[in-house]
Formats: sequence, structure tokens, C-alpha cells
Amino acid sequence: MSFHRVKSNIVEAIDSPALLIYPDIVKENISTAQSILDVSKNNSLRPHIKSVKCLEVIQMTMGHGIEKFKCSTIAEAELLGMAGAKDVLLNYQLSTVKAQRFRELIESYPDVTFSCLVDNIESAQIMSALTTHTDVNVYIDINLGMDRTGIKADNALSLLKELRQLNGIKVQGFHCYEGHIDSSNRGSRLEQAFEAYLTMMDLKRGGSQIMERDLAVVLGGSPNFEYYGKQCGLECSPGTFFLWDYGYGKNYPEIPFKIAAFVLTRIISIIDEKKMCLDLGYKAVASDSPLPRVKFPELPEYTVLGQYEEHLVIEVPDTSVFNVGSPLYAVPYHICPTVNLYEKVFAIENGQVTDTWDIVARDRQINI
Repeated sequence: MSFHRVKSNIVEAIDSPALLIYPDIVKENISTAQSILDVSKNNSLRPHIKSVKCLEVIQMTMGHGIEKFKCSTIAEAELLGMAGAKDVLLNYQLSTVKAQRFRELIESYPDVTFSCLVDNIESAQIMSALTTHTDVNVYIDINLGMDRTGIKADNALSLLKELRQLNGIKVQGFHCYEGHIDSSNRGSRLEQAFEAYLTMMDLKRGGSQIMERDLAVVLGGSPNFEYYGKQCGLECSPGTFFLWDYGYGKNYPEIPFKIAAFVLTRIISIIDEKKMCLDLGYKAVASDSPLPRVKFPELPEYTVLGQYEEHLVIEVPDTSVFNVGSPLYAVPYHICPTVNLYEKVFAIENGQVTDTWDIVARDRQINI
């Protein structure tokens, strides 16, 4: 993507650090995702909103005809309900208090089909105990090597049989997030993705036979979406694709999504002939990755020396060509937690700020 599409003089009026999002590029990324998906093979999109957390991008997505979504928190699920989404999968296993909130969510938005994850009978029993007049939809979470949540595939059908006996629990299908399949070697990565797909399809066949109805499979993040989108009978759930980031762009250059979010920063101090400091600490950009954590498209040569709560120190060949107060654009290595650091973002179109978007679901609780 040419950098001139995002650089603009309007940043003079925006304090830094600030997160800038480009709606036209977000729309391109949504269209690209739809073009990757082979709908003739009974595939559909269930995008994850963890990266965006705002009403505007959800509405933009629905404007492309997408009605199913995935999320990670009750607040994100509530935001999707507020937006009028038709089908929402909360890809999280619920403890008692969260289950009570989930039940309230279901009752507050009766026109939305909500579902959540289970990987054991005890968690399902929590939901069953809260059941009133409406069944709770669940997906069985499968662990194919991520080792975070999920039941091993070999034990999944036994759990399905147990769930079938629980009052008020309706199994809709199987879910897997295979974030461990992340090699930058495309051949190796897609080979592992193929094995994951085969395992999930085996579960779908076996589970559908047990339940005597068709069960769904929700599978995959952004790195393997290009493969899963061409297979058969999947709900694909990428999330980072909306905004993309430096990390995925670096590791997966063959994937055709574009950077749609930049952090605006400024030079606040010239330290010496080679070092300068920016107002880009780890309270302004995700710090879960090792340095450098950001990429500066405008700088052909630089080294990130250190980052602090409100400061980032970089080394360049010659600081005399820079001025204190000059703006720079930074591409986060990891966009999802970066968005979560901002109460609002600036929407930039045709070089102008056209709107500000509240990152509503960065809060753990909206109303419910």
C-alpha cells in the first residue's frame, strides 16, 4: 500500500499519541475477505470483532451483508446486540457470574442468536442451571494444539453425548482457534491448517450423526483464512484482517490485506546527533511483543532503543533533519490490544477527519 494514501496535514490539529483509522481501507479489507471466501462450498464469514470493538466497523461489515460475528467479551457481545447483529458467538467459556451476565444478554436482545463455548460438562451445567424458557446455544471448543482452552478432539464426541442430556443446552457445533499454526513458512503453515480442517470435519460428521442434524464448524484466525475460505462447510472467523498490522504483514506478506490503522506520534526531544524521543510509550501501543513493536513507514533507517510508559527512544542516522514537534506515523506490530488502549479513534477519509469513533467495547462492561 502506498503511504501517500494515509499521510495528511490534518494531523496538525490532533494531539498525540492518537489512533487513526481509514474507513476506505477497512472496507477494502472486508471486500478482500469476501473475495477469498468460496461461498459456493457452503462457507461463510463470522468475523471476530476483538480488533475493532466499535459500532462503526460492525455496521460497515453488516453493510457488506455479513450477519454472523464472533467476540471474546460480554461487552463485545452486547455491542453486537446493540448493532443489530443476527448471530453472535462469544468464544469464551463462562464462569458463574459471567454466565449470569450472558443470560441477561440473551434476554435483553431476543432477536439475536447468542452462543458461547464449553469444553467440559461442569461449565455446561452452570449454563443449564440458569436456563429458564430459552435454550442456551453452545459450541464445543476444540484444542488442536493451542493449549489454551478446548477439549482434545478424541474426547469431544463423548462430551457431546453428555451435553445432549443437559436441560436447556443446545449444541450448535464445534469451534477451534488454531493460533499455534502461525509459521511464516506458508507451505508448512497450510499443511498444518489442512490437518486441523480434516480433524474438525471428522468431528462435524460424527457429531451430526449423533445429534441427527447438521452441526456447524467455526474455525480459524486471519493467518490461515486464505486456506479455510476455500474449503467446504466452514464458518471462518478472522479478526485482525479488518485493520491488519505490522506483525501479520511482516510474517505473511502473501496475504492481501492492507494496513488500515496508524498511531500518530510526535518527536518530543532530540537527545543527540543520532537519538531522539517520541511520545509513543507502551501505554499508546501494544507491548505484548518484543521491541520494536512498531514500524515507521517514513523512516528508511532507524533502530528502536527503548520504550517506557510514555516515551519511545529511537536511533536514526542523523537527527539534524528532524524537528521537535514533527509528526510520524507508526504501524503497530499487534493492532488488537493497541485499539484497546484508546477511548476513541479518528476516522480519516480523503485526508480529513470525518468522524471520531468510540471504542465502546474496550470497557469490560457497557450496560450488562
